[in-house]
Amino acid sequence: MTKLLKTMMMGTAALALSAVSAMAETMVIATFSDPTPMNAVRATDAFEKATGWTIEWRVFDSGTDVIAAMASGDVKVAELGSSPLAIAASQGVDLQMFMLSYAIGESESLIAHNGSGIASVEDLKGKRVAVPVGSTAHYSLMGAIAHAGLTEADVTIMSMPPDQIAAAWDQGTIDAAFIWPPVQTQILQTGTRIVGANQTAEWGYPTFNAWVVNKEFAAEHQAEMVAFAKTMDAANQAYLADPAAWTADNDSVKAIANLTGAGADQIPEILKGYTFVPLADQVGDKWLGNAANVMKSTADFLKAAGRIDTVVDDYTPFVNTEIAVEATK
Repeated sequence: MTKLLKTMMMGTAALALSAVSAMAETMVIATFSDPTPMNAVRATDAFEKATGWTIEWRVFDSGTDVIAAMASGDVKVAELGSSPLAIAASQGVDLQMFMLSYAIGESESLIAHNGSGIASVEDLKGKRVAVPVGSTAHYSLMGAIAHAGLTEADVTIMSMPPDQIAAAWDQGTIDAAFIWPPVQTQILQTGTRIVGANQTAEWGYPTFNAWVVNKEFAAEHQAEMVAFAKTMDAANQAYLADPAAWTADNDSVKAIANLTGAGADQIPEILKGYTFVPLADQVGDKWLGNAANVMKSTADFLKAAGRIDTVVDDYTPFVNTEIAVEATK
């Protein structure tokens, strides 16, 4: 064997080992505990088969934590609410929205504790309201307060993650909370829905959950990202095809319950609070085509409220339409 051939073979072996190592690398994907159809598919290996990744689904309590994970490079693909997305983009975090997870309706709502004296948003004056600060629920709460002619100074806003909200509710240390399931479902047992994010959207404060990806990673892994988007869309389409079939004894509902901690008997009603949009409809002007404008208006509001310091002129670079377009072909 010549020295040159031996060197070439050693190089080929090294490349092969490198490729195997890259394939075996675990892909961390950030998500939340929302009981959505995606979780039924997450319980299988469909995402792994489609992308070729070994996936670690890491569940976060807030968008603020997701932003930090993406900024550090720990996470390349993540679910993120529209308000944290606007904050991240304004801070220059290198990410792009590539598809909608869902539009938020009553899945995020202001719930008043029974006996709190709160029957309308106006009644929040002087009350203690818990919310994960920096989340879409927080943005909706701020919008509701503004719409009611109040200011943040009129309300005691208490920043808490969902589990702490549930505990504070039981202890009676808060009067209301703007929160999502499964905590929302839990506190509704002793509370009353005052307003949902569907109503605050009509007041000019739309919210949604999006899927985002690191820009450089997306450019280098477009085929995998397209496969990921297709699988995510298929999960939502399975629900949209026959929502009535998703009862408590449905296998998909049971899988969602196992992963998220929500009760299987509660999930069918919770699902009605989300709006799942087929990917083919997302590529139009209403959703991905308008996402940069929504980010800008959200950022403008957050800056006026003193929540962020900077708003960029154009949020278009933070939207990637190519993945969704390819995934619908």
